[in-house]
Amino acid sequence: MKLRLRQAIVLPLLFAFLTVVFPAVLSAQDKATLTGTIIDPSGGAIAGARVSATGAGESPSAPVIQTVSDKDGRYSLTLTPGKYDVHVTQSSFESAKREISFAPNQNAEWNMRLELAVLSISVVVTAGAEPVATEYVTSPVNFLMEQDVEQRQEIWLAPMLASTPGAALSRLGALGGITTFFLDGGNSNFTKVLVDGTPVNEPGGDVEFSNMTTDDIAKVEIVHGASSALFGTDALSGVIQIFTDRGTTRIPELEVTAVGGNMSTMNGSAKLNGLLGAFDYSNYGSYFDSNGQGANDRFRNTTLGGNYGYKFSDFDTLRLSVHSISSDAGEPGQTALEPAYLGQSADQRDFFGNLAWDFSLSDHWQQHFAGTEAYIRQLYAEPPGPNIFDQYNEAGFEEQTSYLYRQSAVSLGYQYLVENGVPDGPHVRRNNQGGYIDTRNQLSRRWTVTAGARAEDNASFGTRVVPRAGVAYAPHFGNQDAFWGATRLHTSYGQGIKEPTFEQSFDADPCDPGNPNLAPERSTTFDAGVEQVLAGSRIRINVDYFHNLFYDIVSFSGGPPTSACPYGTGTFFNTDKARAYGANTSLEARPLRWLSVLAQYSYDDTRVLEAPNAYDPTLAPGNRLFLRPLNSAELIVNAAIRRMNWNLAGYYVGRTTDSDFLGLGYTYNPGYVRWDLAASLPIHHNLTAIGRVENIFDRHYQYAVGYPALGTTFRAGLKYIWGGGK
Repeated sequence: MKLRLRQAIVLPLLFAFLTVVFPAVLSAQDKATLTGTIIDPSGGAIAGARVSATGAGESPSAPVIQTVSDKDGRYSLTLTPGKYDVHVTQSSFESAKREISFAPNQNAEWNMRLELAVLSISVVVTAGAEPVATEYVTSPVNFLMEQDVEQRQEIWLAPMLASTPGAALSRLGALGGITTFFLDGGNSNFTKVLVDGTPVNEPGGDVEFSNMTTDDIAKVEIVHGASSALFGTDALSGVIQIFTDRGTTRIPELEVTAVGGNMSTMNGSAKLNGLLGAFDYSNYGSYFDSNGQGANDRFRNTTLGGNYGYKFSDFDTLRLSVHSISSDAGEPGQTALEPAYLGQSADQRDFFGNLAWDFSLSDHWQQHFAGTEAYIRQLYAEPPGPNIFDQYNEAGFEEQTSYLYRQSAVSLGYQYLVENGVPDGPHVRRNNQGGYIDTRNQLSRRWTVTAGARAEDNASFGTRVVPRAGVAYAPHFGNQDAFWGATRLHTSYGQGIKEPTFEQSFDADPCDPGNPNLAPERSTTFDAGVEQVLAGSRIRINVDYFHNLFYDIVSFSGGPPTSACPYGTGTFFNTDKARAYGANTSLEARPLRWLSVLAQYSYDDTRVLEAPNAYDPTLAPGNRLFLRPLNSAELIVNAAIRRMNWNLAGYYVGRTTDSDFLGLGYTYNPGYVRWDLAASLPIHHNLTAIGRVENIFDRHYQYAVGYPALGTTFRAGLKYIWGGGK
């Protein structure tokens, strides 16, 4: 009886061991393992990188096995024998991929160094000599991404820039009128603008944004605060850098868009991206044509360009970008105050090019060489004349060497720039050069310190040294699922310089000659801010305070008429001084999976401090700075429902100091509110209907006194995408 009882207990246990436990033990003995460490270009560990293995070759049905790297960058995967595609991804870095075959009981190791993804919203390129993750940046930075452009269906870059905190826009006309940009109270020529690394400001001047489109834009970075320590002249209140798209798919992707609207508006564009072995390419072209809303308000614009890269290895890349813009615009003038000028027009031709070589000498040494070219040609026809013709060319060279260590970096650089121009007189040339040092020190996980300085040698004003420094501190890291998330504090200080324009230095008019002895216009900027993440990253709040001082601003001092100069004489001097302080705030929220809300408010208190040569009462000391509103705000709501996308954007611009310059007594421009609506509706797998309505309530407003903005306008059309994919 006892024997039978033992058999009844032991035999089932033995059977279970032989059928379940023993095969599992044998199977475990056949397992393969993959281990390694993931680091960034400085050698620092990358935590939170996702490592996944999917079946390849002989094992296409194998399950996906994945893990995440720990705080030291280490990871480990246990796999059944076979062939796998192993992918490594992290939001701030370029992904890595390798096909690996595993034999039974094999222990493989794959250590990798990932490069920062410069087109990611998690990485900032323009704030330092070397790209850095956003949590280590000490200056306020705003982004515009390709997704923002697609959601708003916006053709022009200027309105997109104006929708960011601290920004203001002026446009002398509805379409194609001279368009200028102001950042944190600075003048329109106090912001340096780059396209794929190429400076595009006129020498000492601003940027004509009227013909700059959103074609092929992948990312725009707006860095606030003086940055001349890194970028030299023109960076008094900030820097804008525009990055164009790059090919990423083995199968070419073709995107074609055609839209039409009221005012006989037509717009067509095409883009072809792809990846051919080690060569990536992105080509684009577009054409815009509109008759505008009144007499002589036509605008035609053609853009062409491309971005091409070749990888000799993972850390050795050659990249070429070229961009051409041609536009023709009627200039009807201040039609809200006087009849339109029927023969006045503006013709613009721009070309920007950049050839850059980036490579590593070792695990820690990075090298960057770049040659840049910018050509700007402007013709303003003013019957009966004379016409105004401006032509500028800037050709430059830059070399930078960087040593990266423990998420820190030290960079030394040298830039040489040759500027050519034809102001009012013969051809002139200005040769500039500068050397700089830029450092980023990751003292601990919480503390980041940046510092740098530049010695700028300019043919107009000689040598000047400008510094900058900043600190970022993370008092609380938070938990991804916790309500109270990460907290980040940052502050920075900088000095900026700007060379005189060619007209101010070299104008050959005997009655209004240029002044070759002008000093640089200068700025000192200070900012402090806090970023708070809440509700499991569904809410993000930013508040940035700024205090900017601008001095040695160039103004024109006129003299009495003479027999040779019946309209008077005069020249330029460094006489004016101004300040701006305020705050830029933003709230990003995603209350539902398909709904996102962005609310922004800017307070910009500007003041003219000194202006002995003010030629209009609105420019006198005590007034607010010209065309810069005290208050401005934006509300952008986006809903993505069942593959449809709806975007509602509202803009408020407060009252600004302005003048009609006609002696009619207008000294300010009233504030306004405008609402825009955009949508995209899928029709077929590759075909989407798109549309946009601007100023949906037909508000009457002006970007500048006398220049009426467009009433209600609409565009609708189709977008077709073919190809793409791995």
